[in-house]
Amino acid sequence: MGLWNSCREGFPRCFLLSRFVSCSPSYQKTKIQVSFKDLLPVKPESENSISEDMDAFEKVRTRLETQPQEEYEIVNAEIKHGGFVYYQEGCCLVRSKDEEADSDNYEVLFNLEELKLEQPFIDCIRVAPDEKYVAAKIRAEDSETSTCIVVKLSDQPAMEASFPNVSSFEWVKDEEDEDVLFYTFQRNLRCHDVYRATFGDNKRNERFYTEKDPSYFVFLYLTKDSRFLTLNIMNKTTSEVWLIDGLSPWDPPMLIQKRIHGMLYYVEHRDDELYILTNVGEPTEFKLMRTAADAPAIMNWDLFFTMKRNTKVVDLDMFKDHCVLFLKHSNLLYVNVIGLADDSVRSLKLPPWACGFIMDTNSDPKNCPFQLCSPIRPPKYYTYKFAEGKLFEETGHEDPITKTSRVLRIEAKSKDGKLVPMTVFHKTDSEDLQRKPLLVHVYGAYGMDLKMNFRPERRVLVDDGWILAYCHVRGGGELGLQWHADGRLTKKLNGLADLEACIKTLHSQGFSQPSLTTLSAFSAGGVLVGALCNSKPELLRAVTLEAPFLDVLNTMMDTTLPLTLEELEEWGNPSSDEKHKNYIKRYCPCQNMKPQHYPSVHITAYENDERVPLKGIVNYTEKLKEAVAEHSKGAGEGYQPPNIVLDIQPGGNHVIEDSHKKITTQMKFLYDELGLDSTDAFEALKKYLKV
Repeated sequence: MGLWNSCREGFPRCFLLSRFVSCSPSYQKTKIQVSFKDLLPVKPESENSISEDMDAFEKVRTRLETQPQEEYEIVNAEIKHGGFVYYQEGCCLVRSKDEEADSDNYEVLFNLEELKLEQPFIDCIRVAPDEKYVAAKIRAEDSETSTCIVVKLSDQPAMEASFPNVSSFEWVKDEEDEDVLFYTFQRNLRCHDVYRATFGDNKRNERFYTEKDPSYFVFLYLTKDSRFLTLNIMNKTTSEVWLIDGLSPWDPPMLIQKRIHGMLYYVEHRDDELYILTNVGEPTEFKLMRTAADAPAIMNWDLFFTMKRNTKVVDLDMFKDHCVLFLKHSNLLYVNVIGLADDSVRSLKLPPWACGFIMDTNSDPKNCPFQLCSPIRPPKYYTYKFAEGKLFEETGHEDPITKTSRVLRIEAKSKDGKLVPMTVFHKTDSEDLQRKPLLVHVYGAYGMDLKMNFRPERRVLVDDGWILAYCHVRGGGELGLQWHADGRLTKKLNGLADLEACIKTLHSQGFSQPSLTTLSAFSAGGVLVGALCNSKPELLRAVTLEAPFLDVLNTMMDTTLPLTLEELEEWGNPSSDEKHKNYIKRYCPCQNMKPQHYPSVHITAYENDERVPLKGIVNYTEKLKEAVAEHSKGAGEGYQPPNIVLDIQPGGNHVIEDSHKKITTQMKFLYDELGLDSTDAFEALKKYLKV
C-alpha cells in the first residue's frame, strides 16, 4: 500500500505503506532460500485487543545479501507470477520456473542493451494477469530517466511496445479478456498524466487522466487482491483516491472522497470492503477505517483500528482473514496481527537489534514473510504463520555482530523539552568510548524516517571501533505525523535544535568528543547539517554530504525548478510569504555563513541532478571557502584551515547509494580528517564490496 511523491531524497516520497510502493529503486532479488524447516518460533511479547496510533509510510525495498565470503552485491527486481519468476540476469530480462529460479535454466525475454542505456537495470516488473505480456521499467545507473518496455510472451518473445518516462504501471484485464496497461507519465520529475494501453490486434494508447494542480503527484496502485486499481492523487499533506474497476477498466472511475486540504487517506480492498488509512479525526495521526466498497464516501467510514501515540506504521499487508501491521513504536519494531473475523490483535515485539523491515512480495495466504535488518547487520528472515499463530525466525549461522556490538536506544532533551530518540551502535568490548570516533547520521524532512538499512561500510566502521549514532529529529516521520509537522515550515529550527541536543547528549554520556565527531547526511538532510556547521561548528571535526540541499531560499523562490511547487508545504513559499522568507533566512545554510572555524567538509554532487541543482551546491561551496579563507587571515600562524572538497560526479541520478567509489572516498576522507589509520577498515571492506 504505498504512494510516492517526488522530493529531494533521490527516490519518490512514499507517503503510504511501502507495499503500495511497488516500483521502488534498489528493489533486489535475494538469493537466500529459506524453508519452514529452517525457521524457529519466536515467543510473542504480548497480545492486545486495542490498537495503536499510525503515521505516513515509507519504504525503500532494499534487499542486501551476505554471500558465503561476505560479499555484498546489489541485485535487481524480481516478481513471481504463476509458476515463473521474472528477473534480470546480466543485461537481460529473463524468466525461469519457480523451482529453478537459482539455476542457469532460464528463458531470455529481452536484451536490455537494445535500449542503448549506460549500465541498464530493471527497476520494476509487472506481468499481465494471463501471462500474455510482461512490462518492465528500465533505468540507467546514472540517470532517473526510465523506459517501460512491454514484451509479448510466446515461443519467440518480442518487444511489443515501449513508453518513455514511466513512473508507476499496473495491468488489469477487461470484460473481453484483453490486457490493459495503465501507466503514469513523468516529465521534469512531475507525474501528472495517466495513460492506458492495449496491444496485439486491438492496439491503442490513450490519455486517461491529467492532474491540473502542479503541486500534486499521481501514482497507481493495484490492490493486493487485484480487485481495484487505485488512482492516487496527492501532495505533501492532502490526497484523493479514485477506484478503477479491475474487472471493467473501461468504466468511469469512482471517487472515494474529494480532496480536502490536510486530509490524507489511502485504500486497500478485501471481501467487498475498503480498508482506509486516514488522518481524519483527532488525534491527527493515521487510523484504519473500513466501509463497503459500494459505499465509499467518508460518511460511511467506520473506525476499525487506532494506535498509540508516537507509533509509525511502516507497512501493512492484507490477507484473507488477517491484516498485518508493521510498526515502529518508541524506536522499537513490532508486528500486530489483526484477526478480521473477531477483531483480535496479537502484538509481537521484535528483537531489539532490528531497525528496519524489508517486505517480501507474497501471494501465500497462509504465511506472512518479512526480513529484519539494521545498518550493521544484513537482513534476517522471519515468517508469521497464521494457522499456528506464531512468528518463526530463520535458523542457521548467527551473525557474529550480535555478540560483538551493542545497540542502544537513548533520548536527548531538546531546548523546548521535547525528547528526541537516537539509535547508537558500538563494539561491545570498546573501552573508553570517549576516545572513539563518532559518526552521526541525520535527515529530518518530508516525514521520512532516517534510512537504517544494512550498509557494509557502517558494519566495517563499528568493527573498527567507531560509534554510529542515528538521530531521529523532528521533521522526520519516526514518531508520527505530528513529529513531521513539528519540523516543517516555520518549525524547521526544531530539527536543528534536536540535532544539536543529540550530539551534546552523546558527548555528555561519554560517546566520543567534538574532535572525533563526524556528521553525515544526504539530500534534504544537508539543510540541518549545513545549519549546524554555521551555528555550532565546534561540535564537529568533519562532515560528509551527498547531493545536499543547501540553498533553500534561492531554490524555493525559483518556481521553474521541478520540485519547488510540490515542496511549498515542506519549506514554505518565500516568493509570496514574507514570514516564510524571513524564517528560511534564519536557517538556510547559504544565508548564514560567517568567518569562523568550520569542520572539514566533503560534498559529493551529481552533474545533472534535477532534484538538487548543482548550482546551489557550487554556490554553497564557494561561500564556505570564502568564509574559511577570511577566518584564516586572522587565525594566527600555524592555523590549519579545514579541507573543503567538492566532488562532482557525472550523470543525472540524485544519489547513487551503492557506488563503491563514493563509499571508499567518503570513508578515506573521514579517516584522514581524524588522523586515523584506515588500512584495516579497507581490508575489511573488501569482504563486502567487489572491488
